[in-house]
Amino acid sequence: MITLSPYVRRNISLAWPLALNALLMQSMLMIDTLLVSPLGEIPLAAMGIATTIVAFIMGIQMALANGSQLVMSRAVGSQNSLSLAKACWSGMSINFAVAFIFWILLVVFEQPLVNLITDNPQLQVEVIRYLSVAKYVVLLNAITQVCIALFNGLGKTKIPFKGYLIELPINACLSYVFIYGTAVTPELGVVGAAVGSLAAIFVRFVYLALCVKTLPDLDLKLKVDVPEGLNNIRKHFVEIFPVAANVTMLSIGVSVYQLLYSQLSINAYVAITLVLPWMRAGGQFITAWAHSSAITISQAIGSKQLADLEENVNVSIKLAVLISIVTMIFFFILSFFIADIYPDMKAETYQALAIIAPIYIFLPLVRGYNTVHGHVLRAMGHTTAVFKINFTGQWVISIPLCALLILYFDASIFWAFAIQPFEEIIKAYPFRYLARKAVKEFSNEHAERLSY
Repeated sequence: MITLSPYVRRNISLAWPLALNALLMQSMLMIDTLLVSPLGEIPLAAMGIATTIVAFIMGIQMALANGSQLVMSRAVGSQNSLSLAKACWSGMSINFAVAFIFWILLVVFEQPLVNLITDNPQLQVEVIRYLSVAKYVVLLNAITQVCIALFNGLGKTKIPFKGYLIELPINACLSYVFIYGTAVTPELGVVGAAVGSLAAIFVRFVYLALCVKTLPDLDLKLKVDVPEGLNNIRKHFVEIFPVAANVTMLSIGVSVYQLLYSQLSINAYVAITLVLPWMRAGGQFITAWAHSSAITISQAIGSKQLADLEENVNVSIKLAVLISIVTMIFFFILSFFIADIYPDMKAETYQALAIIAPIYIFLPLVRGYNTVHGHVLRAMGHTTAVFKINFTGQWVISIPLCALLILYFDASIFWAFAIQPFEEIIKAYPFRYLARKAVKEFSNEHAERLSY
């Protein structure tokens, strides 16, 4: 029987703001989708393609921040303020540098990239218009993600939550104003959603920066010379790269799936575009629990408190399964009302939504089980093994199979979409085996090697 142990209570206190943070972030995409959907299938598909590209870049930024978050959590556990400052500024430098590289790539190659994705001229124009604004979001997002990782590592997950509470209504109001226009603002159509998002994330950036500056007992002054600072950035990158590569690979895989789905009929692709924000939103609860488990375990590793490690990992897995089942129930209820939420679609789109309903209802169970295993294993330093499991399941087996079904066999939306739960199923046993082996073998010597 699962009881509310101190570990569970601490994880819940960390997890609920994390879950609501992510839910609000996904809500912004759902709100944009709702606002754009009356414009028709072409603008909606354009936003789906453009946000897939932006989400890919932001996924890499979040992956880098997640790696930095583990380093900062261990520094918090060791109560070493200099280590925390070094981790924060190294993570900030790396994340912004990567964001700037992607911004340059979008400036130079966005037209060839969009031409590669779709050959519909009208769709190409809309996607380029959206990206012309949205590419600036990635620069601000790089800084805000590291700030969020800092607050999460400190255990102050409510601060980022408040930031999203501020950002959401600003995003919704400004997106509506710029999409449809007013007496004093132009009607921008789908690009208005990107303008609203850019303005809103700037407000969140200002809020988080002020919180960093005014938070008591937080000293981020970097008391090192330039050579030592550069050396620490190198060490930080070496440590977070496997974590970032692992999460980035999964993020790229999601984007590849989305691009493959764009080769289905326009109605099938729109159906997937409509349901994906809900899938991401529902999945954030299990992801938040997994993140909170990783933070707590990383802090314990930093303080060398390992006596309850195996018990805490087992509790995390059990609660992850319970949260996944609750998410499945939510998706089951959603399947009855999704046509009412999006009332302006064509009959073929509603038919496609009905076909994929059993898949997105089942998916949270296996995905949630794997998610918590992956985060716990990364906290214990087994990033390479986790990468191998994810790479094999996704890139060696599932994505090639999905491409074969869509591009060669011209498979229906059901079989194309069913590849996602298939991927999670084939990864479940390797994750279970590795987690149990890692927990039994973990020692103070392993903890020492993870700290610097």
